[in-house]
Amino acid sequence: MPSWQSYIVHPVLRVLVKRKLEKAFTPSEARAAFGRHPPQPVRGVSFKAEKAGGVCGEWARSPGSSAGVMLYLHGGGYFACSPATHRPLTGGFAQYGFAVFAPAYRLAPEHPFPAAIDDALACYRALLAAHGAERLVVAGDSAGGGLALGTLLAAREAGLPMPARLVLFSPWTDLAATGASIQANAARESMLVGSRIQEVADLYLQGVDPQTPFASPLYGDLAGLPPTLIQVSDREILLDDSRRVAEKINAAGGKAALSVWRNLPHAWQISQGFLPEARQALAQAADFARTALASEALPA
Repeated sequence: MPSWQSYIVHPVLRVLVKRKLEKAFTPSEARAAFGRHPPQPVRGVSFKAEKAGGVCGEWARSPGSSAGVMLYLHGGGYFACSPATHRPLTGGFAQYGFAVFAPAYRLAPEHPFPAAIDDALACYRALLAAHGAERLVVAGDSAGGGLALGTLLAAREAGLPMPARLVLFSPWTDLAATGASIQANAARESMLVGSRIQEVADLYLQGVDPQTPFASPLYGDLAGLPPTLIQVSDREILLDDSRRVAEKINAAGGKAALSVWRNLPHAWQISQGFLPEARQALAQAADFARTALASEALPA
């Protein structure tokens, strides 16, 4: 049963985010719609600015982190947000024992596709070299979820091994915006604006075909991916981005678990301090990832 908090969060997001995104759309205005709040502290977690593969970012760690290493790619439509804005997620995973690196990958429109892919792949290479595929998890939310999946397609093309697990929160996997839920959930969606999703895609693509697989993984060959968990809400405009990717991964012989949650906003997992479902979803994702890493640590 949805929590009472889940009923409150929708009108709040409509006022604070969606109404702003519905207005005149320049990159600076769109970035402002996501807010400029100071980074949130996470109990028992330290954040340290470092580089991986030459890309700036930050590590989130808790004392005695031993569950494994995670590459976390933040959302924000490829034009907004940062590792600092997503500390509730990276710090949350750190509380579950992961050492989490979140890169400050380059953002559009100043740095269009494939800048984000190039940066994420550089980080992935570095973490692979330092920690090994069997101890590595890749995760991301929204555009960062699409970026996580696109990065693994690029890694596979480069002959790199796959990580132990892939975790995607409300991933944006189709920049061509062909999912039926973009219209079907337009009124129910409390954060994103379906009628403007193509404008956001254009900021990032700048003339590149929106069905290019590294930008829109839905159109790629999804064979050979690691076991994947996808969480999405039933009222998101990107619901079909999750559904169709899960179906394609499974049809290609992979294992994708699609977890559809009721009455929640886009990428609700970031609201750790308010939504009980956010904490429950993070726990589900952490358990999914830790199970794989624990099994890899066992002797053959």
